[in-house]
Amino acid sequence: MGIVTHEGADAHPVERWFCEASDARTDPGISEAVVQFIEQHGARSVAAIDRIIGCPHEEGIDYPEGETCPLCPFRVNRDRWTGDHQLNPGCLPN
Repeated sequence: MGIVTHEGADAHPVERWFCEASDARTDPGISEAVVQFIEQHGARSVAAIDRIIGCPHEEGIDYPEGETCPLCPFRVNRDRWTGDHQLNPGCLPN
């Protein structure tokens, strides 16, 4: 989760929560931490997405910049918002 102070700004601060035993999206402890984070930083509006939009691994940290995540092949060439597979323009059918 990140706080964006104005249009075009990068999210800062950013916080991440992880859960080994269950789905973090439904974990009560994580839900409470998210609410506290929002309140702590004085967010006046909140936007949420109703689906998973990417893998949990971070480019430049878990795998090299400019590459795809080797642990999440399902996400390769997929639109993060729709989940639709995006064809590589060099591989379009005739």
